[in-house]
Amino acid sequence: MTHVATAAPPTDFDLIRSRLSQAMPFTRTIGIEYVELSAERAVLRLPDRADLHNHVGGPHGGAAFTLGDSAAGALSIAAFSDLYDEYIGLLASGTIRYRSIAEGDLTAEARLARRNADIRADLMAHQKARFDVEIAIRDSSGEVRSEMTANIALSPVRP
Repeated sequence: MTHVATAAPPTDFDLIRSRLSQAMPFTRTIGIEYVELSAERAVLRLPDRADLHNHVGGPHGGAAFTLGDSAAGALSIAAFSDLYDEYIGLLASGTIRYRSIAEGDLTAEARLARRNADIRADLMAHQKARFDVEIAIRDSSGEVRSEMTANIALSPVRP
């Protein structure tokens, strides 16, 4: 018998975005907004709030890291949404480089560091994959104030 590959139904990124907003209590607590989501890019925003500031009046480093982590997670889910019945992605490690003090709202833009097809090939060959997501965090001026790399581990869902 010959198996014919059928195209997966189109991904509803708006549905994923609204479900992420509901499913992530901590991101709701600090007010992260899901601005844009596709299989290639995630853009999230953290509105400026005094209760999220550090001792010099800018966004706290932990808030910036959470924004970047959330952008990486959202991109991981969007890029591999067709696999999330069998696999789950979790942050394995993350590094952030704070370049300068940010002011105002923060926006994180996340992109896969490798091609989606290469990550899928690793997953099929080894039943797990690790991949990096590169995140640029900009402030209200549009300047990149922090850069982050999130390493995501995509592994089988445990029963």
